[in-house]
Amino acid sequence: MDVVLSVQSIKYPLTGIGRYTYELARHLPHLPDVQSLRFFDGENFVDRLPDASSLSADDAVRAFHGGPVHRLKRFLARSRLVVDAYRFLKARTEKSPFAGLENHVYHGTNFYVPRFPGASVVTIHDLSVFTMQHFHPRERVTYLGREVEASLKRVDRIITDSDYIKAEIISYFGFPEERISVAKLACGEEFRPRAAEEVAEVLAHYGLAYGEYAFYAGTIEPRKNLSNLIEAYGRMPSSVREKRPLVLAGFKGWNNADILNRIEQGKREGWIKYLGYVPNDHLPHLLSGAALFTFPSWYEGFGLPVLEAMASGVPVMTSPLSCLPEVGGSAVLYAQPDRIDEMTQGCERALFDEAWRSKARADGLARAATFSWQRCAEDTAHAYALALKNRK
Repeated sequence: MDVVLSVQSIKYPLTGIGRYTYELARHLPHLPDVQSLRFFDGENFVDRLPDASSLSADDAVRAFHGGPVHRLKRFLARSRLVVDAYRFLKARTEKSPFAGLENHVYHGTNFYVPRFPGASVVTIHDLSVFTMQHFHPRERVTYLGREVEASLKRVDRIITDSDYIKAEIISYFGFPEERISVAKLACGEEFRPRAAEEVAEVLAHYGLAYGEYAFYAGTIEPRKNLSNLIEAYGRMPSSVREKRPLVLAGFKGWNNADILNRIEQGKREGWIKYLGYVPNDHLPHLLSGAALFTFPSWYEGFGLPVLEAMASGVPVMTSPLSCLPEVGGSAVLYAQPDRIDEMTQGCERALFDEAWRSKARADGLARAATFSWQRCAEDTAHAYALALKNRK
């Protein structure tokens, strides 16, 4: 097969979709069925993947929040007329790069595919812009929603990260089940158990003690359910919270004023630490040094942080909603995200029930080992083959 892979989402620091695209770009060339792989950055073909070697922490924050051009795009995206005009002009300019590629398959890894003369595949990571619009800024709902709908009319096949999202796509759009493939994600080898001395330098940088904190990593936004997590953690005895603080790491997302106020209150009281953005090479150390990883999200397309925590040998408490049980299986502790007392009890058990903690570590490592980027790439290549077959 000859493949064109969209690498536009590979922007540093890598988030979930960027990591997914990057790993496909690394693994697909080594599969026997992939004869050639070309990278397309949204406008042009490129010879190599983007490089993060010179990215500083300040650069990362600016990249996440965007500069003046990014903010202008967000403002303009609120106008339906502007969105329609942009999509029309984009489609016009996208026709020329693909001339002569009728026998190729194009993979849009981030919800969108352009008009392409050959077979095309799109990865739909979740449907939250349709089913849970209150968790997104209005401009994101407007733009991404229309792009997804346009892409679904063009593609020969859909790839998604979980069985849950596959069922959502079938239910919401009526898309044929036989034209949807599931290729589950994985985590990198950097996520593994580490001894105290191996992570001591990184933990000291943040003023943390090995095995003496609960950890959350992800964007600070409503979908992640941090308000309820903070409320639940705050109901534990103060002596517990002071000894094992709740440590939060991640970019500040949107609509988070209330969450940030709660974080500030917890910081003043001495039981919350907010690290902000942490470099990619620090995250595996922070995960493996934690006593507990908490991820009480309302909705996920896959829930990669849960997998990363299990691979790091850390007990996990998460939500039983959306696809998260597909990742955690029976290896993690579940608490309903709207039941504060249940979340409090879950935190207490996950922190202090040593019998459960020991079993959770072993079960989590075994569970994490069943996911691999190699298998994700193989399942993805199989989807390409089906798309090409259906097009003939």
